Amino acid sequence: MTLSWLGILRLGLVQMALGMIVVLTTATMNRVMVVELALPAILPGLLVSLYYGTQFLRPHFGHGADTGGKRTPWIIGGVAVLGLGAIGAALSVGLMARSVPLGIAAAVPSFLLIGLGIGAGGTNLLALLAARVGEGRQAAAGSAVWIMMIFGLAATGITAGQLLDPYSPARLVAVTAGVAALALSLTVLGVWGQERRTAPAASAETRPLAFRAAARELWADRRVRGFTIFVFASMLAYNLQDLILEPFAGHVFALSVGESTALGGMHHAGALIGMLAVLISGTALRRWVVVPIRVWIVGGCLLSGAALIALAYGGTRAPDWPLAANVFTLGLANGAFAVAAIGAMMGLAREGDEAREGIRMGLFGAAQAIAFGLGSFLGTAAADVMRGLVASDALAYGAVFAAEGGVFLIAALLALSLGRDEKPAGSATMVPGE
Repeated sequence: MTLSWLGILRLGLVQMALGMIVVLTTATMNRVMVVELALPAILPGLLVSLYYGTQFLRPHFGHGADTGGKRTPWIIGGVAVLGLGAIGAALSVGLMARSVPLGIAAAVPSFLLIGLGIGAGGTNLLALLAARVGEGRQAAAGSAVWIMMIFGLAATGITAGQLLDPYSPARLVAVTAGVAALALSLTVLGVWGQERRTAPAASAETRPLAFRAAARELWADRRVRGFTIFVFASMLAYNLQDLILEPFAGHVFALSVGESTALGGMHHAGALIGMLAVLISGTALRRWVVVPIRVWIVGGCLLSGAALIALAYGGTRAPDWPLAANVFTLGLANGAFAVAAIGAMMGLAREGDEAREGIRMGLFGAAQAIAFGLGSFLGTAAADVMRGLVASDALAYGAVFAAEGGVFLIAALLALSLGRDEKPAGSATMVPGE
């Protein structure tokens, strides 16, 4: 039995809940540590890296649900653990105001819980979507779910910002606890009754061996292996520019803080429109025109690469280069490519005779998360190194953007090499890269 659009939107509430909690830890608490507490910016960076460091466990989380027969407990439990970790992180930030070492000691396990919670909940949410979304809906479903997540990020950021003013440690804990409680309620509302499949649970003695055997068999599949490499390469390119775009605008185009923040908003607006385009093409326009997922993925990678190379060139033409239009185009391509890639993940995760959606989606999710964490680090490190080697900021940032564009072009070639059959977007039998 496949999910209706109402069922898909209900599961989107879970993705929205995940985003609601995560934005407090990556944005709000980050700012408090750096601004209010005047701590080094590397501290929140290292704490967030703990979250990324746990994501290699995603295949284990997915396999646990595969063998246990139910994903609902993993999803609800994951969001609960995520919420507890966020509350612990808020408490640790308040503790840092009194004793930095003690606060850091409390923050480390809290951020590990955040990573474990989002890994367990997010992996099995996508696996449930992969298993239950019907033929022809994967890309559109991925778009709808990610748009809901962005809405959750924006709504939480605006609301929490108002509730946290004026800032106090107690207020931060109270707001975080309230958001965590709301997120858990939305998760239960979204996932309850959505799952039908049951299977006998694997014994504790056989599960570790079963996981190793399943992992070996999975990695031996050429298409799964190739798609995992594609996910890693494309998501690495996707995130390499994330932390250097606004500094580039300030150093090269002399934009103010407000202007560079607005530029970041242009990128997000473009990404949202790109996601909406994939959603509309898979729903309202589907009866007239069918766009294969591979077209969205390859086209998005190519346009992203071209936009980054244009940024590299545009820096040498500052301040006359149409920077806002360039960044909007980059966001448009990024958004379309990202949700189409999620749709392709869902299509490949559900292939095969046995229920392996969890471990497959866990493998893809681990590649994506690790690439995101590595991309943030490598992008900033490369920019720092190039600025130390080259006198011109435009050439320094341009070299990094050009390299990122090259990675996107390589990702497009990988996507083309993964499959040959052209099928409609979201086909249940689609091959990787479609």
